[in-house]
Amino acid sequence: MRLALDQGPPATGGSGEALARLDRAAGKAAAAGANLLITPEMALTGYNIGPAAVRAVAEPLDGPMISALAEIALRHRISLLAGLPELGADGRIYNTIHLVDSRGNGRATYRKTHLYGAVDRTQFAPGPALETPVELDGWRLGLAICYDIEFPELARALALAGADAILVPTANMVPFTSVPTRIVPARAEENEVYVAYANYCGTEGEFTYCGLSCVCGPDGADLARAGGGEEMIFADLNKRHLAATRAISTHLADRRPELYGPIDDLKGTR
Repeated sequence: MRLALDQGPPATGGSGEALARLDRAAGKAAAAGANLLITPEMALTGYNIGPAAVRAVAEPLDGPMISALAEIALRHRISLLAGLPELGADGRIYNTIHLVDSRGNGRATYRKTHLYGAVDRTQFAPGPALETPVELDGWRLGLAICYDIEFPELARALALAGADAILVPTANMVPFTSVPTRIVPARAEENEVYVAYANYCGTEGEFTYCGLSCVCGPDGADLARAGGGEEMIFADLNKRHLAATRAISTHLADRRPELYGPIDDLKGTR
């Protein structure tokens, strides 16, 4: 599977601008042979837009933004992972990512479970559960959003549930460059999975985003890494490399859950 990660500035002109960018990015990624394009956190609206704006643009999953996402995926024959403020049936607003396949079919949805600071807590409700990894093109993909990946239990739970890769749309800002440079590679290596971390660059309100989008292999090594500016990066996931790494890694096999309690098997929330 070839991944493309689109690192760019957040949308400032609303969902129309964001969808136009996504359409261009999908075409570029597909032309380069990518099977799946991953975008930053809340790519369909912008992230740090404030509670009033979030409520004004929030949509249910059968709304026009998800419909447009599916149309773009189908037109370019590429799977897409993108985020938006989801208006839940319970009336609460969630920081949500939605995965559509290259035929425009919705395959998985995940609501951010770990909220970061006032920017998240004033805009969103926390997601109630992790999602079971979804199969796409022969790969089992776990989903997380930004701050989530900084909690080792989340990545471990996805790995134990059979994830081959964890996909992480993010909106990580200066000065927290240690997340893409140290934490993300560690999560990949300690769980024997690929981790794809798609960040913004540029500014949004008081935030300056640090870029450094990356794809790390199951041995923790960089397969692709962006700098601080606008760019698209690509990485190829390889089943033989995954199997070879797992054959010599001991992290999961040597766990002693009786010392600290088991991590429950994931149960789908939909």
